[in-house]
Amino acid sequence: MEEKLQGRLIIIGGAEDKNGSKDILKYVCSTIHKEKDILVVITVATEKPKEVGENYKKLFNELGVQNVEILQVSNRMEAHQAESVSVVKKASLIFFTGGDQLRITSTLGGTPLQEEMISSYKKGCIFVGTSAGASAMSDTMIVKGLDEESPRKCTLKMAPGLGLIKGVIIDQHFAQRGRIGRLLVGIAENPEVLGIGIDEDTALVVDDKAFFTVIGSGAIYVLDGCDITYSNVSEQYQEELLCIYGVKMHVLKKGNRFDLSRKVPLEEDRKSE
Repeated sequence: MEEKLQGRLIIIGGAEDKNGSKDILKYVCSTIHKEKDILVVITVATEKPKEVGENYKKLFNELGVQNVEILQVSNRMEAHQAESVSVVKKASLIFFTGGDQLRITSTLGGTPLQEEMISSYKKGCIFVGTSAGASAMSDTMIVKGLDEESPRKCTLKMAPGLGLIKGVIIDQHFAQRGRIGRLLVGIAENPEVLGIGIDEDTALVVDDKAFFTVIGSGAIYVLDGCDITYSNVSEQYQEELLCIYGVKMHVLKKGNRFDLSRKVPLEEDRKSE
């Protein structure tokens, strides 16, 4: 993990509350000036861009954000268009919806639109992703893996992500879909990175000093493979059960903080409870 990130991220595990207290969405809105700043909803991940985009626009308007724009990018040609780039350039916050994370990277990767996103991020634009949008935030992302099963050696498909946060693999809908097995495979294959599982209606708020704070109603699970003493991961006998020793795991809840650089929770949070 780099000593500092280049901007601020809000990474949501999916299914954030949209009908009750809306705590996570309220927090998202609180990070910008609701009357002056522009919030852009990017719907590239979903198969229902118009419906999903309009639903989020309505929610953000109800929460007081006056300037909400929807950017629908259905193919790589549109990601090269100056009009698309200009929408991102003026945004103070960019919100990636859920859907299919491979749609995000395969459509945006290597285009002027992605280049402008990286530039905007470095200049202070806040990036938010929920569900598939959360997975795509890291430099390596999970595309596909087994849910609710014991981990098997080579059953995880990964691909390059947007690269806004380095040194982590992010998985979403974590407890709800029983995804600890596939995240264990992820860190067995990449023991130098942290595996981060995010429950539904739960989010990480990551600052530019590489600390994150937990918000929402669920838990965050951090798997650290740096001290793994043994694993049988290999391309041979791919369907065999994974065997792995020495994994460290932290479970955090609302209000807890974590230092991504040192890979440790902040002790003062525990002492204050």
